[in-house]
Amino acid sequence: MASFVLVHGAWHGGWCWERLRERLPPGVRVHTPTLTGLGDRANLLSRDVSLQNHIDDIVQVLEHQDLRDVVLVGHSYAGMVITGVAARVPHRLARLVYLDAVVPKDGQCLFDCSGPKFRSWIDERAHSQGEGWRIPPAPPEFLGLSETTDVAWVMPRLVPHPYRTFCEPVQLPQALESAIPRSYINCIDSKPRGGARAKPAEGIEDYYELSTGHDAMVTAPRELAELLGRIR
Repeated sequence: MASFVLVHGAWHGGWCWERLRERLPPGVRVHTPTLTGLGDRANLLSRDVSLQNHIDDIVQVLEHQDLRDVVLVGHSYAGMVITGVAARVPHRLARLVYLDAVVPKDGQCLFDCSGPKFRSWIDERAHSQGEGWRIPPAPPEFLGLSETTDVAWVMPRLVPHPYRTFCEPVQLPQALESAIPRSYINCIDSKPRGGARAKPAEGIEDYYELSTGHDAMVTAPRELAELLGRIR
């Protein structure tokens, strides 16, 4: 049986997929793990939480539940995570889907993919509000949230994100890009300040656009579910 594993981005948790998962096609298993230090695992947040910890989180889900033929979806920051997972366990994956996400190349970290203005903004927030190692939650407009009900549901659940994960690069085998089919979903209605993801789908031919904000699983769950059902 095919499985969707949905990996949330910075500040979020597995909770953010709630509206989407109930709309995904029948006959698939859906897993929405929460990364270390975030969501209901916020008690584990420390300055030592790394990108590698988050990659390990998802690899453990795949291996512990012996999941295969997995459509691995990564939102935003989680583009780093799913790329690292693909390097570790490519035999368990059917497709990588980057949902308005960074797409790193070998040796790149998130800051390499997002540009200097974005890094400056993050650095200022981390140092002024997070003792240099915690990144405070982004404001609603950064996430593409404008409806009052969406803001009221999402914002109280966001938690600080470990800064170290944005600095740590992924190491990738040369053959990875051709070994696993990849898709990119670009949420075109709003973009983070600093021009992040100016060329989001470079090297990915299976490209789609959604007319919604960055947090598409919140703002357009029906449209996103329909799209995932087509490209899996």
